[in-house]
Amino acid sequence: MARTRPDVTFLAPRAASARLSRRALLAGFGVAGLGALSACGTTTKMAASPPTDGKLESKLNLYSWGDYDAPELIEAFKSKYDVLVQVDSYGSNEELAAKLSTSRGTSGYDVVVPTGSNVPQMLNHDLLQELDLSLIPNFEHIDDNFKNQYFDPDNTYTVCKAWGTTGFVYNTTKIDRELTSWQDFVDAAQKEAAGTTALLEDPWEVSAIALAAMDVSLNTEDEDELDRARTIVVDQLAPNIKAYIGNAATGMIQGSFTMLHAFNGDARQGLSEVKDPENWKFVFPTPSANLWTDTWAIATGAPHPDSAHAFINHMISPDTAVEQLDYIGYPIGTKGLEEQAVKADLDERDLIFPAQEVLDRLEPSKQTPADQIRTKIFADAQARSGA
Repeated sequence: MARTRPDVTFLAPRAASARLSRRALLAGFGVAGLGALSACGTTTKMAASPPTDGKLESKLNLYSWGDYDAPELIEAFKSKYDVLVQVDSYGSNEELAAKLSTSRGTSGYDVVVPTGSNVPQMLNHDLLQELDLSLIPNFEHIDDNFKNQYFDPDNTYTVCKAWGTTGFVYNTTKIDRELTSWQDFVDAAQKEAAGTTALLEDPWEVSAIALAAMDVSLNTEDEDELDRARTIVVDQLAPNIKAYIGNAATGMIQGSFTMLHAFNGDARQGLSEVKDPENWKFVFPTPSANLWTDTWAIATGAPHPDSAHAFINHMISPDTAVEQLDYIGYPIGTKGLEEQAVKADLDERDLIFPAQEVLDRLEPSKQTPADQIRTKIFADAQARSGA
């Protein structure tokens, strides 16, 4: 890992390596949502940021997931603009929201990185301030697939930072038929991969396997559909599960699994590190799967708004996109990034960039009241598995 310069300060311990994925961290927190924040009711008006005037402040405070940006890019921003960058990290969207809520606009943080599904509730509590897109000209380079998403239809508050999806990876020497769907996954988990299957440690994603196999919305709130999903997860999958994991790459390398539920970037990492990559296949399953998006945003009351806008603009530049992709393992949503990845000869590009027909059938996860049901399904599955 590259060394950091002394004027780029990391306050919290960073991950041991870039190999501890941000999605692995998120998986451990499941879909508890911002329930505690909601219980507090609507917040009163937060402290405001100073007005932007185009002149960059001398400091920037970034609050993000651990080890989620190439250090060289942060250093380049500091060098170009002579801005001291201070980085602090969190492990869940709940931790981010709690910090911003309790400080009431005086957290001192400028740029934050919420997951898209958490943005609506953060906006309800006035935790994010509007962006001035005229100060982020590189926004024009963001792919249309990642603009105007349901959680921020006009990109008033957020810009895509990174995105990915969920599928599964299996050992073709143990499963000699082609698996293409979530129903195939459920079937194989009970047959060839019985006792050697891993699921993500994420209640939403685990329920999504069953809901997709049923060909219903992954965000359904219908109790009958969720009850059917419970039967699939608890009665069919759970008895055959060896472990619930955060990062499929670790399981692939460890070698005792036949099939693993996986985020695409983590599967790519595993394929780059296993001794027998030719024996593994990743699947973007039909009929649907999660499309998750992490976003750049500016905290309400940010003390350095001009530097914050300049930093976001710097980090989504096409000139830095491949370096960021190579470091964090996921694309950042800029146009033409796949072509750049080809020129850079990055491996397993088909796992990084799903085909448009795959993108067209993905469904972004949303926070709903039914998340409590999903959490109970997950807990019951773990108890049934004994894993």
